[in-house]
Amino acid sequence: MLQAEKILEVLNGHLPHQTVEYCFQLWQHNPFDFRLRKRRISKAGDFSCKHGNTPVITVNHDLSPHEFLITYVHEVAHLHVHRQHGFRTEPHGEEWKKSFQNLLAPVMMEHIFPEPVLSGLKMHMINPKASTYSDSNLMQLLRTLDPRAKRVVLLSELPEGSVFDFQGRWFKKGKLKRTRVLCMEIKSRRQYLVPADVPIGSAQLTLL
Repeated sequence: MLQAEKILEVLNGHLPHQTVEYCFQLWQHNPFDFRLRKRRISKAGDFSCKHGNTPVITVNHDLSPHEFLITYVHEVAHLHVHRQHGFRTEPHGEEWKKSFQNLLAPVMMEHIFPEPVLSGLKMHMINPKASTYSDSNLMQLLRTLDPRAKRVVLLSELPEGSVFDFQGRWFKKGKLKRTRVLCMEIKSRRQYLVPADVPIGSAQLTLL
């Protein structure tokens, strides 16, 4: 299968169907190596580019279609900034914000993001954050579009001290640091800052 066909197949399987053509065109205009990743505890996607190599964009495979769309465009915005400025800008500075706003605007329509989600997204895009998970209001609205959301438990819903499973790894919930929670992986005892609204697996609640 040719690369373009592979990209189109992935986009068809993960995006709202009305946005597939647009997102495919973003790839066609500025080709990059696109990869799906298993769920990551600290991010939904990323962009990287080493000198002389093809840029790489990754997105977590288990995102809802609307989350996938926002994350995909978020990372393509990094690509556009890199094409124009190289490494001379802040990762989520004004250049990236403007690029993200311009690239997401064509899909910010009510037939794609029904109200009140669209209004929440418009508010978010006035000054987009480095992570969508940092905007708890938008994340709550996006979950109303995800049929799986009724079956998930969020990290923010667990009391401090609870032990929870995330992709076969066990963590202990610590203190809330603004929009992220300081959590310790039980096996390695390493500390991670985890978005407060990330869905988790099973949990062992602390007794308070």
